[in-house]
Amino acid sequence: MNHPDRDSTVDAHPVFAAVYDFQGRWREERFMRKHRQYLAEDLHGSVLDIGPGTGDMFPYFKKAAERDRSLQFHGIEPDPHMRKRAKKRATETGISIDLRSGRAESLPYEDKRFDVVLACSVLCTVSDVEQTLKEIHRVLKPSGELRFCEHVRSDGLIGRFQDTINPLWKRFTAGCHLNRQTEKTMRKSPLEIAEIDYIDSRFQPIKRGKTIRRN
Repeated sequence: MNHPDRDSTVDAHPVFAAVYDFQGRWREERFMRKHRQYLAEDLHGSVLDIGPGTGDMFPYFKKAAERDRSLQFHGIEPDPHMRKRAKKRATETGISIDLRSGRAESLPYEDKRFDVVLACSVLCTVSDVEQTLKEIHRVLKPSGELRFCEHVRSDGLIGRFQDTINPLWKRFTAGCHLNRQTEKTMRKSPLEIAEIDYIDSRFQPIKRGKTIRRN
């Protein structure tokens, strides 16, 4: 029997989903809050959250909706265990979001559908970053923007260490790649980088910014 909330083409990670929320509270308080505030600043129109996980952006969506009641929120999450937790969190947070199963490489939306697409710690896990960016470009309206916050490969010795441990790392982190060079891939995509910030750290630097669909 088919389950309406299950995608058989997607690897499920029940343990990772449970651990994610537990360790996420520390991560959110110590590091991610300012980045999520950046992503949610002055949201408008129809918004797509790619890979919302267990719903870390939802409290920020609620604040945005209190400012602008015309906002429409959508989410695409491939992992059924993450998606189940996200639906529960949406209810607890009190936001209305159309949360669907699916992959970022093949978004189940029509062309030019969204004003804003959000990607936070997502491009490290998709199987094909180039195809994902093409799909984001397709579903964005002209002048629509992709807002992103992604960890990337370090330079030098640390970067080479990330390359070495990445195959093992992926097995325990639901497919997360330590060594993606996301900015380089974005610059080859149909999207135009409007702004980008580099946030350094000892082991895992962050790149945060906005890209625009120009046509």
